[in-house]
Amino acid sequence: MANAQPSFRAYTVTKREGQDDFWLPIGAAFPHDDGKGYNIVLQALPIDGRVVLRVPKDDNAQREQQGTVTSIKSGARRR
Repeated sequence: MANAQPSFRAYTVTKREGQDDFWLPIGAAFPHDDGKGYNIVLQALPIDGRVVLRVPKDDNAQREQQGTVTSIKSGARRR
Protein backbone atom coordinates (compact mmCIF):
# COMPACT_ATOMS: atom_id res chain seq x y z
CA MET A 1 0.00 0.00 0.00
CA ALA A 2 2.97 2.34 0.52
CA ASN A 3 3.46 2.96 -3.22
CA ALA A 4 -0.16 2.47 -4.31
CA GLN A 5 -2.21 5.34 -5.64
CA PRO A 6 -5.57 5.79 -3.91
CA SER A 7 -8.74 4.86 -5.76
CA PHE A 8 -10.66 7.51 -3.85
CA ARG A 9 -9.95 10.62 -1.80
CA ALA A 10 -11.92 11.04 1.44
CA TYR A 11 -13.49 14.39 2.36
CA THR A 12 -15.73 15.86 5.00
CA VAL A 13 -18.13 18.41 3.53
CA THR A 14 -19.47 21.37 5.52
CA LYS A 15 -22.58 23.13 4.25
CA ARG A 16 -22.28 26.93 4.35
CA GLU A 17 -25.27 29.20 3.96
CA GLY A 18 -24.90 31.53 1.00
CA GLN A 19 -21.53 30.02 0.00
CA ASP A 20 -20.19 26.93 -1.72
CA ASP A 21 -19.83 23.84 0.45
CA PHE A 22 -16.41 23.50 2.11
CA TRP A 23 -14.61 20.27 1.11
CA LEU A 24 -11.85 19.31 3.52
CA PRO A 25 -9.62 16.38 2.49
CA ILE A 26 -9.23 13.92 5.36
CA GLY A 27 -7.86 10.72 3.82
CA ALA A 28 -7.94 8.17 1.01
CA ALA A 29 -9.17 4.69 0.06
CA PHE A 30 -6.81 2.06 -1.36
CA PRO A 31 -7.98 -1.14 -3.10
CA HIS A 32 -7.26 -4.56 -1.62
CA ASP A 33 -4.92 -6.75 -3.66
CA ASP A 34 -7.79 -9.13 -4.45
CA GLY A 35 -9.98 -6.24 -5.69
CA LYS A 36 -12.82 -7.10 -3.31
CA GLY A 37 -12.62 -4.16 -0.92
CA TYR A 38 -10.76 -1.06 0.23
CA ASN A 39 -8.61 0.11 3.10
CA ILE A 40 -9.74 3.57 4.15
CA VAL A 41 -7.01 5.65 5.77
CA LEU A 42 -8.24 8.76 7.59
CA GLN A 43 -6.05 11.53 8.98
CA ALA A 44 -9.02 13.18 10.70
CA LEU A 45 -12.62 12.34 11.58
CA PRO A 46 -15.62 14.38 10.48
CA ILE A 47 -17.71 15.99 13.19
CA ASP A 48 -20.98 14.78 11.64
CA GLY A 49 -19.69 11.25 10.93
CA ARG A 50 -20.15 11.59 7.15
CA VAL A 51 -17.23 10.79 4.83
CA VAL A 52 -17.48 11.50 1.10
CA LEU A 53 -15.31 9.39 -1.24
CA ARG A 54 -14.46 10.86 -4.66
CA VAL A 55 -12.25 9.64 -7.50
CA PRO A 56 -8.98 11.62 -7.33
CA LYS A 57 -8.52 14.46 -9.81
CA ASP A 58 -5.24 15.94 -10.93
CA ASP A 59 -3.68 18.39 -8.43
CA ASN A 60 -4.87 21.59 -10.17
CA ALA A 61 -8.48 20.43 -10.47
CA GLN A 62 -8.42 19.27 -6.85
CA ARG A 63 -7.23 22.69 -5.63
CA GLU A 64 -10.01 24.39 -7.60
CA GLN A 65 -12.64 22.09 -6.05
CA GLN A 66 -11.30 22.80 -2.56
CA GLY A 67 -11.18 26.56 -3.09
CA THR A 68 -8.50 28.02 -0.85
CA VAL A 69 -7.77 24.80 1.05
CA THR A 70 -4.04 24.05 0.95
CA SER A 71 -1.85 21.55 2.71
CA ILE A 72 0.02 22.91 5.69
CA LYS A 73 3.18 21.05 6.59
CA SER A 74 3.93 20.39 10.21
CA GLY A 75 5.44 23.49 11.78
CA ALA A 76 4.33 25.77 8.94
CA ARG A 77 2.30 28.88 9.62
CA ARG A 78 -0.69 30.16 7.67
CA ARG A 79 -0.31 33.60 6.14
